[in-house]
Amino acid sequence: MVKSYLKTFESVYRILHVPTFWHEYQQLWTGDRIDLDVQLKIFLVIAIGSSIFQSRDTALEGKVHQWISAAQNWLSGPLEKDRLTITGLQVYCLTLLARQIFSIGGDLIWISSGSLVNQAMQMGLHRDPRHFAAMSVLQAELRRRLWATVLEIALQSSLDTAMSPRISVGDFDTAPPANINDDDLDESTTNLNLYSAETYTMTSDQLLLFRSMPVRLRALHFLNDFGSEQSYLEALELTKEILDACKSSSAFLARCEVSTFRRNLLDYLQRRFLLPLHCSFANQARAQPLFYYSLKVSLDAAIAIIAPPSDEEYSRLLQVGGGLFREGLRYASITIGLEVLSQAESARENSPSQPDSHRGWAKAMLKRMIDQSLERICSGETNVKNHMFLSMVLAQAGALEAGEPSRLKLAQAAHDSLEYCNRLLQSRVAALPLIECLGMGAATSTSDELGDFGLDLDFDYFMLNGI
Repeated sequence: MVKSYLKTFESVYRILHVPTFWHEYQQLWTGDRIDLDVQLKIFLVIAIGSSIFQSRDTALEGKVHQWISAAQNWLSGPLEKDRLTITGLQVYCLTLLARQIFSIGGDLIWISSGSLVNQAMQMGLHRDPRHFAAMSVLQAELRRRLWATVLEIALQSSLDTAMSPRISVGDFDTAPPANINDDDLDESTTNLNLYSAETYTMTSDQLLLFRSMPVRLRALHFLNDFGSEQSYLEALELTKEILDACKSSSAFLARCEVSTFRRNLLDYLQRRFLLPLHCSFANQARAQPLFYYSLKVSLDAAIAIIAPPSDEEYSRLLQVGGGLFREGLRYASITIGLEVLSQAESARENSPSQPDSHRGWAKAMLKRMIDQSLERICSGETNVKNHMFLSMVLAQAGALEAGEPSRLKLAQAAHDSLEYCNRLLQSRVAALPLIECLGMGAATSTSDELGDFGLDLDFDYFMLNGI
């Protein structure tokens, strides 16, 4: 599970120095007593890595929720200096990522990410390490990586909540991380041997994201500027820069034969900004041809999000992921749903001029999203609104095409969706262990409830010293 995390999420969200982490991990396995924050870091890595396993283990899921809750409780405790460390910041980043993946308060990440930014700035990560002469090369690079990760978490959570990121490019001068592999860096390093920008390293994915960070930050400020009317020309300029970043990243990663998971995740984290950026303009496109480009950009982005290149691990992430992963799918679902209704309306008014084959792609995509929403429910999702919404859209489109009243069909589709989802949820509850049905998989504070994950560890020490 650790290897799964390292080859997937860590490539984009650079949080760890991998050789140091493996040393700490070996200490845990050999039974050495290690600090609580390091233990939390290791268990969070295991938790996140487990999210993309195809087989479901309800016992492990319960432990994962307990580990995340333990980390959150530790972070929420009285503010002490042991939180204001690199390891403490790593735990914070991992906790927010885990909360989103496992839908544990994932819709409140924007609040937590604000505290994360504040903590990072309190530690001086917003100032480049060159200002701190006594700092080692390893510490300097860790700080640059973590600052880039903190910014990425803040940007994504701001997009999800339609809230201001509370930071701008002028608020920091930290340089991007160096293009190196982790094995090239340790405590004894005094000089970095940098690779060229065309060479793929363990930091390349983060560097690609960091390069597009300024334009995505501008897009967020554009979306949350309530003092002036949105300029379509500015939206087009932002779109061009984001699309250029997506194309450049995709071409580079394909040339370097990077895994499909990494390519999909990197593209998703950038491309999803296009949907809210063009939402208001795309809605006007059917009446105002001037905005047709916005409709095209929105549909292209929605399709890329819903139907990325095939990869089992990435598909699993879309099945289980909450937070930023669920919100991106929700935006894409609304975009495709509106297009299906628009095409159905056009078919009713101009049926001879538009064959079914021309309209079929949107409806096929809608059905794919309905299947995807069912997969999410089977994988742990409890919110059935998306499935009901998509089912109602499909029913209304059918009524429009047939020239029939839609009210009754909408009601029937909603009823059928809720009934079917209820049966799925009931079957899930029946299959859960009794302790999980009683809600014991949530926040806990005793060592007995935490369990031992099959390791011979002192969990009394783990909990009593940390909660």
